[in-house]
Amino acid sequence: MKAIAIRTGLAAALMALGIMAGAATTEAMPPNAAAANAMAGAARQVPPAVDAAVRKNLAARMPSFPKIDEINTTPVPGLYEIRIGTDLLYSDADASYIFNGSLMDTRARRNLTEERQEKLLAFDFDELPMKDAFTIVRGNGKRKLAVFEDPNCGYCKRFEHDLQKVDNVTVYMFLYPILGPDSIVKSRAHWCAKDKGQAWQDWMLRSEPVKAEANCDLTALNRNVEFGKKHKITGTPTLIFTDGSRVPGAIGTAEIEKMLAAK
Repeated sequence: MKAIAIRTGLAAALMALGIMAGAATTEAMPPNAAAANAMAGAARQVPPAVDAAVRKNLAARMPSFPKIDEINTTPVPGLYEIRIGTDLLYSDADASYIFNGSLMDTRARRNLTEERQEKLLAFDFDELPMKDAFTIVRGNGKRKLAVFEDPNCGYCKRFEHDLQKVDNVTVYMFLYPILGPDSIVKSRAHWCAKDKGQAWQDWMLRSEPVKAEANCDLTALNRNVEFGKKHKITGTPTLIFTDGSRVPGAIGTAEIEKMLAAK
C-alpha cells in the first residue's frame, strides 16, 4: 500500500507540473538560465570512451539488445541517451544501469524525452507518398495537411466534422485500415470509388456507405500500412503538417487553425 501511495503521489506531482506524458501545458514557463545552459550542454559530444563502453557492455551483458544507432549527451551530467530508431533509453557512462522513461526538466516544465521524440518522428512533408492519398480541397487550397484515417475510427469522424469548418486547405487523405478486417473492406471500397473525396465525406460525416466495388489497384493501401508501421503511426487520426510535425489524435477546429497558421 505504501508503494502505491508513493506512485500516486509522484503522478499527482508531475500532473501538477504539467509534464506528465500527454499533459503538456500551452502556457509553459520559459526556461531559466540554468535550464538553458543545461540544454546547451546536451549538444556536447559524447566522449569516445563512454560511447565505446556503453556499446561494449550492453552487447556483452545483454546479447539480444537491439543495434544502437547513436549515443548522445543529456542535460544531466553522467546520463546519456541511447537511440534505437526512434526509441530512447538512458544510461550511465558504462551501461551499468539503463532505464526507459521520460526525462523531465522540472524548472522549465518540459518533457525532454517527448520533445526529442517529436523531432525524431518528424516528417519531410514533401516526401510523403502523395500518390497513395486522395485530396479534398476547400477554398483556395493553399494550406496543406496530411491525415491518416481508418473508416471505422470514431475519433476520425469527430475530427472530420471539425475539419469541415477549416477553409482554404488541401487535405491529403491516407486510408489507414488498422482497426480490423472490416476497415480493410471499407478502405478498399473507398479507394476504388469514382469520387474518393466525396465518398469519404459521405461516410465519415453522414454514415452513407460507399457504392463501389473493390476492383481497382489496391496496393496503395498496403503501402500506407507499411509506411505507417515504419514511421510509428500507431493510431488514427494522425495529422501531419507541412513543417513535418505530427499530431496523434483528434483536435478541434481552433487547434487545427492554429497549427496551420504556424506553418
